[in-house]
Amino acid sequence: MSTETEKELSAEELAEIERKFDPETAFRPTGKTLAIIITTALVAMSVYHFYASGFALIRELLHRGIHLAFVLGLVFLLFGIRKANTLEPAAPAWYRISGVPIWDVLLAIIAVGASLYLPLLPPEVVAERVGNPSQSDVLMGTALLVLTLEASRRSVGPTLPIIGLIFIAFAIFGPWAPGALKHGGTSWLGLINHLYMTNQGIYGIAIGVMAQYVFLFILFGVLATRIGLGQLFIDLAMVIAGRYSGGPAKVAIFSSAFMGTISGSSIANTVTTGALTIPAMKRVGYPAHFSGAVEATASTGGQITPPILGAAAFIMVEYLEIPLRDVLAAALFPALLHYFGIFIMVHLEAKKLGLKGLSAAELPKAGIVLRQHWLSIIPLAILVYLILNGKTPDFAAVYGIIACVVVGFLNPTDRLTIPDLWKALAAGAKNTLAVGAAAATVGVVVGVVTLTGVGFRLGYVVVQTATDIGTFLSQVPILSYFVVEQWALFVSLILIAISCIIMGAGIPTTATYIILVAVAAPALAQLQVQPLVSHFFVFYYGVLADITPPVALAAYAAAGIAGSNPFKTGNTAFRLGIAKALVPFVFVYSPALLLVADGFTWYLFTITLAGAMLGIASLGVAFSGFLVAPMSKAERWYVGLVAFLFIAPGLITTLVGLGLMAPIIIRQIALKNSSGAKA
Repeated sequence: MSTETEKELSAEELAEIERKFDPETAFRPTGKTLAIIITTALVAMSVYHFYASGFALIRELLHRGIHLAFVLGLVFLLFGIRKANTLEPAAPAWYRISGVPIWDVLLAIIAVGASLYLPLLPPEVVAERVGNPSQSDVLMGTALLVLTLEASRRSVGPTLPIIGLIFIAFAIFGPWAPGALKHGGTSWLGLINHLYMTNQGIYGIAIGVMAQYVFLFILFGVLATRIGLGQLFIDLAMVIAGRYSGGPAKVAIFSSAFMGTISGSSIANTVTTGALTIPAMKRVGYPAHFSGAVEATASTGGQITPPILGAAAFIMVEYLEIPLRDVLAAALFPALLHYFGIFIMVHLEAKKLGLKGLSAAELPKAGIVLRQHWLSIIPLAILVYLILNGKTPDFAAVYGIIACVVVGFLNPTDRLTIPDLWKALAAGAKNTLAVGAAAATVGVVVGVVTLTGVGFRLGYVVVQTATDIGTFLSQVPILSYFVVEQWALFVSLILIAISCIIMGAGIPTTATYIILVAVAAPALAQLQVQPLVSHFFVFYYGVLADITPPVALAAYAAAGIAGSNPFKTGNTAFRLGIAKALVPFVFVYSPALLLVADGFTWYLFTITLAGAMLGIASLGVAFSGFLVAPMSKAERWYVGLVAFLFIAPGLITTLVGLGLMAPIIIRQIALKNSSGAKA
């Protein structure tokens, strides 16, 4: 192995990889004067949200408007009009203000004005104008709509605003829509009235959740990492798993699972933990593409790991009107199954390649790790304790942030200073800009859905298509064991899963979740699927896009660290993350896996969990081609097919699966014994 492949990347190189593959962090450079102004605005944004959520009583519309003003104004200053996000050196200086084009400064000012225009009006005036907006209302609403689409284009890419434009066109040209999608249409005035003047559009649930909950949890994650919690997680993962066969790969799994509790970004998680684990995996003998794939797959688990779940947990709280602790309880075992699937595959790969673990000299000492960083776990413990005791998410986050600051100033190992706190407050706000712009654009899409009823129309189309396919399949002799309704549900799930993966390839996970759930929830409700289950199904497949080629951004970021082929890394990551693709089907057919779903019993939960673990382990064996000895291609196919019996919930299918696996297990043991005897 060359020294080039073994060298560890610098912090600057890692930051460039994250910037390259994560459009949400592709901030442009600015001059010193404007940089100071922007940093001050970011800190003010953090201070405002902390104060508003913890100590003030601010009207809902005003709070959302202030949040949106911060987001859009800062997006136009920090994200350039072009992907390169830089100006040509030869560009004339007269149209730039501290490195930023003057028109971007003007757009930032207009965006702030349009965001605050309606919220600053007296509530009784706003109520009078709903349904009959004035010319100034339409003008400001149009400006905000256009600037929202442009802000999301700059910060998260073109896919989401294009979807927004398609929905706007659908709202206006509804009378010419085909088939079941046809509706009466609306005028531009009616559209702006709904999207701007009501809480069903731009100022809707999506931006409300970002302002009330998500901002605080992102800020908490930044502060918790700064006071040493991230380093504690990585060191503990090394202590727990580093010494075992293929240790660095298992360290990647544990560290990413731990980091997922405070980070909702797959790419940020990949770069943070991958900087350590990917070079270590390569050193012990894992191929470069496999090393990158392990880290990417484990890191995508952060978005499905309690207590943050990206931002989706808080959206579910609002949509389903259930406590956050119920959402986190439902997320727990599906997330553990995801990590279990990765663990099985990396363990079998290590055994097949004969890889060893890390030496004692390479591992940190547990006593030293805990002595140096134990204080940093206190804020997370407080956060989780408050959530489990039924406190609101924003209440828990506020006290978690306070704990971070107090621990940071007291902690002798990772002591927090005033300049550090200033930088952390700015970084926390900066990390929310792209998701905030995306949430505003999602509000446009959701607003069109509520205005036109397209969610139920698309749901009807999905169910009708699935029913037609199910009718055909139920007439095929070998498939006629299942009735039309069963086939309709299965085909509907397949269609929705594909839609989620395609949408997730171009827009953030949370945006994908909100848009698709508007379609999937009505469709699955017609098929008698519980709302909690349908929400989790859509969410899981939206997350899967981060490791699904051709646009597997987390896998591509990991490939940049590993020096491997990005597409090969993405394919391997999808294989390693196959559990995440199968688990949603498990909890649709057996909701007991989600703990708080209707019909839960410990018997059903135990049978479902055991079957899912056996099925995921069997798939790992099939993909790896190894149990305790190498397997033939025919045996791998056989085990792969048997795995689906385990995944189908039920005691009978599990017992049948075990019976069918018995011959393979016996043969594997015999092969291992014979090879051992020869040796």
